[in-house]
Formats: sequence, structure tokens, C-alpha cells
Amino acid sequence: MAKTSILASEAQHFGSLAGDWWDPKGASAMLHKLNPVRLGFIREQLDRHFGLDECDLKPLAGKSALDIGCGAGLLAEPLARMGAKVTAVDAAPELIDAAKAHAGAQGLDIDYRAGEVAAVEAQYDLVTALEVIEHVADPHDFLKVVVSKLADDGLLILSTPNKTPLSKLLTITLAEGTGRIPRGTHDYDQFIPPEQLEEMLAAEGMEPIETRGIAFSPTKGLHLSEDLRLNYLIAARRV
Repeated sequence: MAKTSILASEAQHFGSLAGDWWDPKGASAMLHKLNPVRLGFIREQLDRHFGLDECDLKPLAGKSALDIGCGAGLLAEPLARMGAKVTAVDAAPELIDAAKAHAGAQGLDIDYRAGEVAAVEAQYDLVTALEVIEHVADPHDFLKVVVSKLADDGLLILSTPNKTPLSKLLTITLAEGTGRIPRGTHDYDQFIPPEQLEEMLAAEGMEPIETRGIAFSPTKGLHLSEDLRLNYLIAARRV
């Protein structure tokens, strides 16, 4: 637990994007397009896991959420609007500063923290780490810490690129190559196939309950799919 999960180069890279993080046409434009898809999956899993009313506008009222690798708050803010008491942590102080400023302007009370998730002491009903595990020093050690922050009856949701020729082509060769994603954002060697991530979760006493792909098509754009080749989300609970 004493080892850091943070790679300084990754924190510096993402910190450099803080200035226009909330610009839907800026350097983080792809995250803005990805976010509604991720939120759809999260809401679906929340309703199923906690037995919530799918029409409830504040389904997380009375529940706590921890968003790991929160950036400047693209996920943390919707979770707060859903009624959760949100703690959000990121390795880049610049992103946390941007997150605090944006949340303040929106009138949202979110506990933003810069640094290690290991320093967070509480446990949470919902823990999310979206597009994070491929950017850490040791995925196994990172996942162990992540799971330790989950309440016994809580829900964990992860997302990450699959390690396939298609993900390399679309995410790195095309998206980074054409500037749609900032160059250097991804390292294909760090990508994790879903079966490997499911094994890692099982080793930490977690049961994957749903795995869905995020696919792309010219007609639908980014959307939830049974096709896991590009990117995928996993929901898991304690065994």
C-alpha cells in the first residue's frame, strides 16, 4: 500500500489539459462524447444493484460516491446532481483546481482531493475509476486499493480500452494521430483485455456482474454495445 499508483508523466500530461477540460470542443472533446455513454451504463447498474426507481432524478440521495481519476469533474458533477455525497480524487493538482472552480460555479458541493486514492480513508457505496487503470504504475496494486474503498454492499464500476488491434487503430493511430485525442495520452502496452481485468477483480474478492462494450459507428457515434473490442465498462460487487 505504500507504493504510489501515480506515474508522474501521466499526471503531468493530464494536468496540462486542465485549461480547456470543460470545453466540449477542446482537447478533452472525446471525453465529453464518451461521458453520456458511461453515465447510461452507470445509471443502469445503479438501478439494478440498489433496486432504485429508474425515474428518480436523485437516485443516489443518501449514498456516497468516490470518483477516482476524476479529472476536472466530468463524472463527479453528474453523480453529485444524482444526489450522492461525492469525493473525487486525481493525481494532477491542476485538474483538481479546475474541478473545484467549475463545481463552485455550478453550486455543487464536491470534496475534491489531489493525490493518491490510498490516502482516502472512508468506504463508499459507489466507486468509479473510468479510463484510469491503464494510466497507473501497477494495475494490480491500484485495483487492490480501489477495492478497499468499496463498502461491503457497494458497486464498483471501471472502464478501460481493450487490448486489440481495433482499439490501437482507433484510439492511438487515428484519434491521437489526427489530434482528436492529445498525443501521448495512451500506451497500448498498458491496455487490459476484459478477461484479464475480470481475473484481477476476482483475485480481490470481486464478482463482475456486467461487462459492456463502448463501440463506435458513423451512424450511432459512441454507444453501449456487446462489442468489447474498442473499450468496455465493468460493474462488480463483493462476493
